[in-house]
Amino acid sequence: MKLRELFYRTESKYSAKEILRWLWMSWRGNRLQAFLNAVIGILDVVVSLVSVWAVKHAIDIASHAQEGNLYWAVGIMGLLVLASFALNISGIWVKNILGIKAQNRMQQRMLDRILRSQWEGKDGKHSGDILNRLEFDVSNVVNFLTETIPGTLSTLTLFVGAFGYLAMMDWRLAVIIVAMLPVFLIVSKVYMRQMRRLSRDVRKSDSKVQSILQETIQNKTLIKTLEGDDEMVERLENTQSELRHNVVKRTAFSVFSNLILNFGFALGYLVAFLWAAVRMSSGTLSFGGMTAFLQLVNRIQGPARSLTRLVPAFVGVFTAAERLMELEENPLEEQGEPVYMGKHCGIRLKNISYSYDGKDKNVIDNLSFDFYPGSCTAILGETGAGKTTLVRIMLSLISPQKGTAEIYNDHNSKPLGPLMRTNMVYVPQGNTLMSGTIRDNLRLGRLDATEEQMRKVLELSCASFVYDLPDGLDTKCSEKGGGLSEGQAQRIAIARALLRNRNIMLFDEATSALDPDTEQQLLRNILNDKKKTIIFITHRPAVVDYCDQTLRL
Repeated sequence: MKLRELFYRTESKYSAKEILRWLWMSWRGNRLQAFLNAVIGILDVVVSLVSVWAVKHAIDIASHAQEGNLYWAVGIMGLLVLASFALNISGIWVKNILGIKAQNRMQQRMLDRILRSQWEGKDGKHSGDILNRLEFDVSNVVNFLTETIPGTLSTLTLFVGAFGYLAMMDWRLAVIIVAMLPVFLIVSKVYMRQMRRLSRDVRKSDSKVQSILQETIQNKTLIKTLEGDDEMVERLENTQSELRHNVVKRTAFSVFSNLILNFGFALGYLVAFLWAAVRMSSGTLSFGGMTAFLQLVNRIQGPARSLTRLVPAFVGVFTAAERLMELEENPLEEQGEPVYMGKHCGIRLKNISYSYDGKDKNVIDNLSFDFYPGSCTAILGETGAGKTTLVRIMLSLISPQKGTAEIYNDHNSKPLGPLMRTNMVYVPQGNTLMSGTIRDNLRLGRLDATEEQMRKVLELSCASFVYDLPDGLDTKCSEKGGGLSEGQAQRIAIARALLRNRNIMLFDEATSALDPDTEQQLLRNILNDKKKTIIFITHRPAVVDYCDQTLRL
């Protein structure tokens, strides 16, 4: 690796001012922990500096350099040791108890922001990458705000206190010891810029590794049936190789930088040792004084070393903040109180058109249709004809680029939007159950649902088999409804939708895994209530036969 490659840098996506503003806003709600850590750190500094005096005092008494009671001197040292233990235990409790709360709070805030943002489509980030950011980058930011910054305050306090103490004993030595700091400040700017780029590359590669691991595990059955085991392992190895390469580059730069800094610290300590030894040899410094000298030098160099480690901490938190800020780039959906239209409402499309990425060809072109209140409509079309796009428009995940889409009843009509989503329920294609019990999955449709309400919707969705299971509603499902057949999972998903009880119901191939008899019974049960507007996206002839009208795309 060429040395100049280590110092090559690229511009950051966000300015330092923008990142610092974001970090300041993120600090809200975490200031109690930061304050407690700062207080504990400063008290620990006080104990540390008093310990220097206590050791010097005990040694001088033992060597008859001054008078005093040796037992009392050692007793004071013991009390200071106990105080240090108590502060250390307090710091651990604050870190573990308040720290996990702070991390959970930020993860909740970020997840809430993601869920409330506009639909991203194919331009969205991989779920593995998002999880990587929500876990590691959130942890990095929280630790920096609640531990690193308060720790820096106590570090500076220790540095100033030790420097002042040493200056009272020998101001020349104190000046020599801190003479390297201006040099450190000069090189730190170059160091930060380069480490930000290298750290960004490492975090990006780490996200790629997690994305491949997650996707491979989620699609294990598919990979096994396609005999793609070796291909996926090789793909993981290639991505890990990229990660290792970036880690090596960052480590090489870090080692090179630390070597120079540590050489300066070692030289400073040797100068201090020689200075104290010469003074002790000439009789101008006692043995206890020399011990205090060396302890104070360590307490000056220790904070200075901590300050050098603060630069990588700043680099790490800037990188983490950038990655979390990217998750907030997507605009929020319209926010406010949901608008409930009441019963007997439908959806009307007037000359709507939509194309992805500004392409010339519209996926939906000048479409008009009325899903009138109480109707049952089958949407048919070949793959790529625009069925999924139409569903996204009706669910207000996207908006028509031309024309209007509105929800209406006998008295009122309003443009479709996120606040209108409360009038609808949607059953996506495939297995959409989540890990947990069947009861947990049903309650996603209605949190306050009673046992009787759950039983009723399970009967309507032909899912009474749930009560034949050993644990009934408390039967546990793994990820994607593992432990249930596709047909069983579909019926529970439909029951969840029925429990939500909205006036417009969208079913996307929701009966594809059912046998004909079960499908027909399910359709009869659903369509028995003529007050709801029901829309099926389907290829199943049995579904079409039950519908009032058909929309072909």
